[in-house]
Amino acid sequence: MNKLLISAPALSAILLLAACNTQPETVTAASNDPDANAAAAAPPVKLPPAMLASKTYRCKDNSLLYVDWFNDGTTANIRADKGGTPTPLTASAAGEPFSGGGYTVVGTPDAKTATITKPGGSAQACEA
Repeated sequence: MNKLLISAPALSAILLLAACNTQPETVTAASNDPDANAAAAAPPVKLPPAMLASKTYRCKDNSLLYVDWFNDGTTANIRADKGGTPTPLTASAAGEPFSGGGYTVVGTPDAKTATITKPGGSAQACEA
């Protein structure tokens, strides 16, 4: 009787597995995306530039300015306060001065100095 009880679950497991289909199954999916053609025809998306460096500059008038340099070489952000709202700066080409919001910045992310003009002020040398 014990042998029959032990072999019953094993026999039922074998029968269940024998009922499985051993043929490979192919799944095909139809495209139900109504915007698929528009997405395929759209121009490639340009990602925003990554931040390359963030520097604090002390200028000749003893003020602090915070500049975030981006890796595209044509954009930067400047802030007058550490937690302040950034003012976007742009340059026409890499290596050209950055300007925006009344600020002008001449410098590069790897330089220790930059020449910064504040809104309504004159250009002054600033050190990182």
